[in-house]
Amino acid sequence: MMEYVITNGRLYTEEHVLPKGYIKVKNGQITAIEEGDYEGQLETIDAQGHHIIPGFIDIHIHGGYGEDVMDASEEGLKHLAKNLLSEGTTSFLATTMTQSDENVEQALRTIARYKDKQNRTEGAEILGIHLEGPFISEHKVGAQNPAFVQRPSVKKVQHFQDVANQLIKIITFAPEVEGALETVEALHEEIIFSMGHTAATFEEANQAVEYGAQHITHLYNAATSFEHRNPGVFGAAWTNERLATEIIVDGVHSHPAAVAIAYKQKGNQRFYLITDAMRAKGMPEGAYDLGGQTVHVKGSEARLATGSLAGSILRMNEGLENLKQYTGASLEELWRVTSLNQAQALGVSDQKGSLKVGKDADLVILDHSSQVMTTIKGGKPYRFD
Repeated sequence: MMEYVITNGRLYTEEHVLPKGYIKVKNGQITAIEEGDYEGQLETIDAQGHHIIPGFIDIHIHGGYGEDVMDASEEGLKHLAKNLLSEGTTSFLATTMTQSDENVEQALRTIARYKDKQNRTEGAEILGIHLEGPFISEHKVGAQNPAFVQRPSVKKVQHFQDVANQLIKIITFAPEVEGALETVEALHEEIIFSMGHTAATFEEANQAVEYGAQHITHLYNAATSFEHRNPGVFGAAWTNERLATEIIVDGVHSHPAAVAIAYKQKGNQRFYLITDAMRAKGMPEGAYDLGGQTVHVKGSEARLATGSLAGSILRMNEGLENLKQYTGASLEELWRVTSLNQAQALGVSDQKGSLKVGKDADLVILDHSSQVMTTIKGGKPYRFD
């Protein structure tokens, strides 16, 4: 299907919603967006009145469908990427964990090799790497392995970046540890530094913003909580307008009311829906490996033997539906927290993140309960209804 038309859809663009319209796709790009019925001769895909929004961009995902980024397997990345299309995810940041330098570097090299040869229509596209650790606090490790926590330095980050072929886009770090602020100050123009797994105070978090920190990693998890006399990292996330925040909207990592509070504080332009998913996503209940630690999955929860949450098994479309329910916001308001915000942060909004002529045809067609009917990646359609 080199050229075709998606008809009879409710289209969500940056400017407005078209209650009924169509999108022309040619050679993997959007060539027209029009209101009304299509009356030409091109082959068509009938959206059946469903919602058409940009494909999801997950900037924090460790794995799923039996695969993990830290396995350092090109076949594993290919399998993960293909299966992510089933949840509407068309692009992602392959996310590492706090492990030995050898394991981290092996994963970075594998991601770089795979990205270099990836067929961008055969699965969700790797846009880069999210390095979650090892530059975190040993006091807030969560499901990370404390044995491999280390202090950041400009030299060490540049080394990892060289190994990764310059693909590291986000680094989760603890701003209060030795070397953190100097590293952020030196490198924040080329890498997004995201505060997470941190014991920082409210003041330390805000100070880090002055040095160049921009994001909060999985808000409400593995950081200092809000108290009325000690607002912590969560308070900084809510009140500092220069900070954008990720959040896992699975109903497990955060209470629905806490999600609603975060959305009210940050709005739909400083908020990123993520999954933080691990290999058990899309798999049966049971025991799974995460960074050398055993994770037990039951129902919608993934936990270490200690009881600590260990990533999620959330699908992006499920997170969007949860967000609609928790906040009462409409899809017209929320679609951008799954795509455009991420594309803008990563510097790819000229190609991805919204329905616009000239952008990649990375799209998802959702029914009214956010179930994926069709995902279109680089113009290639995949049906899931």
